[in-house]
Amino acid sequence: MRIDFDTYKEILDTLTRNKSRSFLTGFGVFWGVFMLVALIGGGQGLKEMLSANFDGFATNSAIIFAQPTTKPYAGFRKGREWQMTYRDVERLKSQIPEIDVASPMASMWQRSIVFGDKKALGTVKGQLPEYAKVEEPSLFYGRFLNEMDMLQRRKVCVIGKKIYKTLFPGGGDPCGQLVRVDSMYYSIVGVNYSSGHINVNGRAEESVVIPLTLMQQTYNQGEEIGLISITGQPGVKMSEITPRLREVIARAHKVDPTDEKAITVFNTEVMFGMLDSLFSGVNFLIWLVGIGTLLAGAIGVSNIMMVTVRERTTEIGIRRAIGATPRVILSQIISESIALTAVAGMSGVLFAVLILQLLELGNTTDGIIEAHFQISFWTAVGAVALLSVLGVLAGLAPAARAMSIKPVDAMRDE
Repeated sequence: MRIDFDTYKEILDTLTRNKSRSFLTGFGVFWGVFMLVALIGGGQGLKEMLSANFDGFATNSAIIFAQPTTKPYAGFRKGREWQMTYRDVERLKSQIPEIDVASPMASMWQRSIVFGDKKALGTVKGQLPEYAKVEEPSLFYGRFLNEMDMLQRRKVCVIGKKIYKTLFPGGGDPCGQLVRVDSMYYSIVGVNYSSGHINVNGRAEESVVIPLTLMQQTYNQGEEIGLISITGQPGVKMSEITPRLREVIARAHKVDPTDEKAITVFNTEVMFGMLDSLFSGVNFLIWLVGIGTLLAGAIGVSNIMMVTVRERTTEIGIRRAIGATPRVILSQIISESIALTAVAGMSGVLFAVLILQLLELGNTTDGIIEAHFQISFWTAVGAVALLSVLGVLAGLAPAARAMSIKPVDAMRDE
């Protein structure tokens, strides 16, 4: 559809003559596009912010820990205190082949961590190297624990972000420095900047991680452990093997296998599933509201163009009388409709991008953007394509009316 310079001039003249109507209609399209783009970008940013709370945590995992029994069993009364042991890890691995990783943990809270004249309080956690497959560390300096640390019971540790900033306010690589935890000295081998909010026996940023074997020996804890973190093989759903997890541990400690509180299993699969369902609903609502607002704007464009055609009945009729073809009239009306939707729509896209950029800049911590609120390139392209389609559709009815005008009717109207 080719349009010459005169046609463009007529389009501008028409929009200028109907400035107030064009402004109101254009504002409807502007607001619709702004709402759609802003909601998409805002929804994406919100999803990233919530997902960051579970960043690095395995989606097919479960955490098992012991609590007082709530049911009598095997001659024992309810309310009995009991504790899992390191042998439970071996039992789980040997009897449930669907398990990929079974990593025990022992913890001590509110411990004093000292470096020079700086002091912090944190949680000391005894872990194995494979725990990194359950909750992946975000190492800013150094490394995580390894097998040699376990075998040789090395006095090494990985400190969390908050501990690091308290003990080393000037920054820099602390690896190799000695910190005192209670009365023992440990060499720092890594700094974990993980900021996830799944608190497994305390927040990662406030923790000092040491080899589990060293912790058992140093603090005389024997074989007792606080919890066991489990991950499943690919394709295995933790909810399907949860009853078997309880049964294996219950059998060894004379606990009722149906006592779900005594053997508590925190299944992260359920949590991640709820998060996915939540955002599926949010995305549906975003597109419903955004497209609904856009359609309302397109209807407004169609109405203003219909009024414009009615006001220009004589002009269109005379043009038909002196040789203008229906194709020329159709091109002019649809072009006016596209111009109105394109200008208003692109203005809405630009304004929404500006607002999202400000939100993104305001969500920056330590120079790191916590969540990205911007829309993708292809989303912007899709918005432009949708605007073009709406512009054409909005101009169809007015164009059909314009082509139906006969010169005789135009003269009679005059």
